[in-house]
Amino acid sequence: MKAFKNMVCALGLVVPVALNAGAASAEDTLKVVIGQINNWENQAPTLGQDAGIFKKHGLVLENTGTQGAGETIQAVISGSADIGAGVGAAGVMRAFSKGAPVRILAPAFTGTGDLFWYVKADSKIQSLKDATPEMTIAYSTNGSSSNNIVVAFVSELGAKAKPTATGGPAATLTAVMSGQVDIGWAAPPFGLRELKEGKIRIVARGSDVPSLRGQTVRTLVVNADSLKTKRDAIMRFMDAYREAVDWMYSDPKAVEMYSKKMNQPVDVLKESMQKFQPKETMQTDKFADLDGAITDAVKLKFLEKPLTKEQIAELLQIPPRKK
Repeated sequence: MKAFKNMVCALGLVVPVALNAGAASAEDTLKVVIGQINNWENQAPTLGQDAGIFKKHGLVLENTGTQGAGETIQAVISGSADIGAGVGAAGVMRAFSKGAPVRILAPAFTGTGDLFWYVKADSKIQSLKDATPEMTIAYSTNGSSSNNIVVAFVSELGAKAKPTATGGPAATLTAVMSGQVDIGWAAPPFGLRELKEGKIRIVARGSDVPSLRGQTVRTLVVNADSLKTKRDAIMRFMDAYREAVDWMYSDPKAVEMYSKKMNQPVDVLKESMQKFQPKETMQTDKFADLDGAITDAVKLKFLEKPLTKEQIAELLQIPPRKK
């Protein structure tokens, strides 16, 4: 009898474990790589997961940060990640045109008003016109939207400084303050504290480039094989992503969570959202000004020639929003 009771107790321990394993298997895991993971516009996967939004859609995300779009898109192309966030539109077009197994899953940011370029407060540079060929101007990584904008600064606005990859905003600030780079780049809320303290000055904004103002400049990308083999999970990812963006702009708790993560005051973050990242910039339904983006990608030498209609149909895999 005692042996039987022991067996029952043992089984009692096994059953909950089996049930938990079954519950866990009901959730699909997706690997997501995110350029500039701490930027507000890239918070839907991270804050959304913390808030339980992705879990509600039967998903667990393995979120990993990168130094920028160049690293992000390589991880997606290699298949080590299913989805990449914050990849410059021109960069993904270039990779796709060369046969890389990458597709655009959704627009992630439209417009260029969130990025700015700055110098140390005591710099002689007052605007891009003051930069000389001996000076350097920063962008994150090749294929990023900051790369695209800097190329446009040179080709459209006549900036003469040498484009230089510096990685993320933190590494860029260190390079600028130490004199290694003349003009740095940043995306709010990073840099706002230094601006308020008078340590740096803005000399250019992404919105200074007329052709890029209304374009989708950053995208969510997906590995083509993952889209085939994990399609249901990836469609649920998009449902959850869109829900997370809506939540970020409707629930004060989202900004409070972000404030704790970034160790930044809530009022500073709210000001940043209003000035640099209003909700319409994070629309995920339509690639804005696609023709203009392709034209610019050719002009800026990201593409050798415009994409065909057939290529566009294959590249854009944006699922319709559920009503």
